[in-house]
Amino acid sequence: MKKILITLIICLLSINSYTQEKITTELKNAYEKEKYDLIISEHSEKANEYPAKAIYYIGMAYYMKADDNNAIKLMDLSIKKDKSDPDAYFIKGMTFNYLGQLEKAVESFKKAIELDSSNTNYYSGLGDSYLNLKKYDKALKSYITATEKTEPIERPFAMIPQIYAELNQPKKALVAFYKSKESVSKESDSYINALYNIGLYEFLNKDFEKSEIAYKELIELAPKDYQYYAKLIQVYYSKKEYEKAEPLKENLYKAYKKGELKGNLKTMFCFDQFEWKGKTILVFEKFAVKEGELYYKHIFYIPIEEGKTEFTIQTENSPISEELGTGKYAVGMDKNGTHSTFGFIKENFEYDNLKSIVIKILDEQIKAGASSRKGKN
Repeated sequence: MKKILITLIICLLSINSYTQEKITTELKNAYEKEKYDLIISEHSEKANEYPAKAIYYIGMAYYMKADDNNAIKLMDLSIKKDKSDPDAYFIKGMTFNYLGQLEKAVESFKKAIELDSSNTNYYSGLGDSYLNLKKYDKALKSYITATEKTEPIERPFAMIPQIYAELNQPKKALVAFYKSKESVSKESDSYINALYNIGLYEFLNKDFEKSEIAYKELIELAPKDYQYYAKLIQVYYSKKEYEKAEPLKENLYKAYKKGELKGNLKTMFCFDQFEWKGKTILVFEKFAVKEGELYYKHIFYIPIEEGKTEFTIQTENSPISEELGTGKYAVGMDKNGTHSTFGFIKENFEYDNLKSIVIKILDEQIKAGASSRKGKN
């Protein structure tokens, strides 16, 4: 009789185990097929009866539906039945991140890592928490660790250079952007971001060849994102390869006429920048042409001191002077509400000549003409 009873208990346990495995497999399959509403409607009320991993999949359905409170509730129930599953702690951490409850997120990720220190996702999630807490050193350490795991995800590669930039470590940021470019998908926004920053940092380093390579690839990948055209034009002007910039300018003007330009590019584009006495001077070209009227075409923006308004030196279309044969453009300056003129240049001027005139004006080697006026065009 005792032997029969033991056999019966074993059979009942086996049936129960089979039932639990079956419901877990069923929920796993439904989750993988993205049947989140079905999982919630048919199983959420019976979750207490289910094994831990089955509850986890119900919680994942809520997580994918952005029902954060229920996601956490189900993960807590799953953990209560099985404290050894790191995935439940990880999803709690991710949910707390979305809710802005960052300290709770840190604790959840740490628990997941304690249970499984090999998972790249857990360290990346922890990095996100520290980043949002502005604990950049800890975020950096977490992201770097995430990249060292087997089959690392892309996010930490994308975030590491941004933290170096935030910490004002440009050399490390540039190296990390190159690493990011090598590590993320070419179809991702992270790849575009890495390329853009490589172009920017190399330009600031005056390594114009590498900057050119980055911006040319960006234009190939996103030919309708015209900010890259302007950046590449600046590279060519820095290299004094003005003829290479002309086709890019033509593309910008075509896009302007079609109304395809956005943001700051809607009215003008920066085509050069250079240093003068420790100040960065930005040079813009306006698209609009006002036939028969006075208008500004090429504008040099000169910063004064921090907190003070910059002033400008510009070419000004002058219909009267053009009629008199003195040149298409006057070279003028607007400073402190006063306008001054410093002579005239022809339409097809050489940029180096104009730049030289501007620097001489800044160095006060050229004096303003007799006539000046208040106000600004």
